[in-house]
Amino acid sequence: MVCSLMPLLDPEAFRALLKPAAIRARAHEMLELGLAGRLLHFGVLPGRLEACADYVLDTIRANYPTLDIPFHARWRHFVVGGEDRWKRLDRAAGFRDAGERGRAAYDLAVVSVLLDAGAGPDWRYRDPLSGEAIGRSEGLALASLDMFAAGLFSSDPAKPLRADAMALKRLDSAALARGFQAGAQNPLLAVEGRSALLNRLGEELERQGLSRPGELFDRFVAAADTGTIRAAHMLSEVLATFGGIWPSRLTLAGVPLGDTWRHPLIAQGEPAEGLVPFHKLSQWLTYSLIEPLQWAGIAVIDIDDMTGLPEYRNGGLFLDLGVIALKDEADRGRVHEVSSPLVVEWRALTVALLDEVGALVRKRLGRSREELPLAKVLEGGTWAAGRRIAREKRVDGGPPLTIISDGTVF
Repeated sequence: MVCSLMPLLDPEAFRALLKPAAIRARAHEMLELGLAGRLLHFGVLPGRLEACADYVLDTIRANYPTLDIPFHARWRHFVVGGEDRWKRLDRAAGFRDAGERGRAAYDLAVVSVLLDAGAGPDWRYRDPLSGEAIGRSEGLALASLDMFAAGLFSSDPAKPLRADAMALKRLDSAALARGFQAGAQNPLLAVEGRSALLNRLGEELERQGLSRPGELFDRFVAAADTGTIRAAHMLSEVLATFGGIWPSRLTLAGVPLGDTWRHPLIAQGEPAEGLVPFHKLSQWLTYSLIEPLQWAGIAVIDIDDMTGLPEYRNGGLFLDLGVIALKDEADRGRVHEVSSPLVVEWRALTVALLDEVGALVRKRLGRSREELPLAKVLEGGTWAAGRRIAREKRVDGGPPLTIISDGTVF
């Protein structure tokens, strides 16, 4: 949506919504409203937070008994049956140097993350190597890795291990559906939305004079002139580079706001009032772009400046464990638009409560933020705990609320 009156306003007020500090501030404002009983759709029960932290800690100890927890990133989903399929591909590829490896890793991560919206409860990807049928994020990841290895995202048959603007622009939904093994008997949500997103990625790369997502790796290497780079800088570059690909979203004062939504109670009286930013996929992507830089010897610092991810696993954790509660239980049986105030409240509360749970988990383990950043709490962690409680609560392990997805948010 573009408002013709907005050029009269200061674009900087809207650019501020692209920073993780704004995501965190407005999420915590939503939490304060919830604690005061002023939200439209949810109540907050802070007395349940300790039990939630215990549940997360129990999940962490089960998954990572030595507490050697990696970041919450796409790379975790490429491990199938104990084998890291990315490392397998890396070994077979014989990349010439760290730069070639980093560019390929960035190409894969960008495409794979953008394809990582909810798959739906019935879809499965049958792994050609193991024969195992794998669903949800892990299945989407493995399918995207196999498509990448097969050269689906490259316009040059001699260079299959890349994703370039030319191939992305012309990728059609039928080819993507084949890659995902999707069809009437194996339905995958929003195949058209996913292919359209990759088409727009190709167009946006060309518009910015880039041939492939992997060129962002070179930008970050150049920016790390002292051998370090800040995570918030990486997120700002991700938003600037890919902000134009999101469909039907707010553009105010010429600033595309991506994963930003309206809520009438937030930031009243401020220049960007009523707007709640999340940038879930952009942050998930940024988390996933950290490790290839580390492989190349570059240190990424201040990772905890970024926020938790407001998606249905983390959000479901708080709803299923009673930290938040619907004011109208009939909403469990309804279908909700991503833009609805109910979903905006749910997502904002999730971001703020992830901070609270992270602090409690660190306190119980005697770890600092540097030792156990939020990215590790998510992996260890809240995302896994959200999936675990969903399986305990519902036969299909699905989310507690039904959200209409276009393949670009959840």
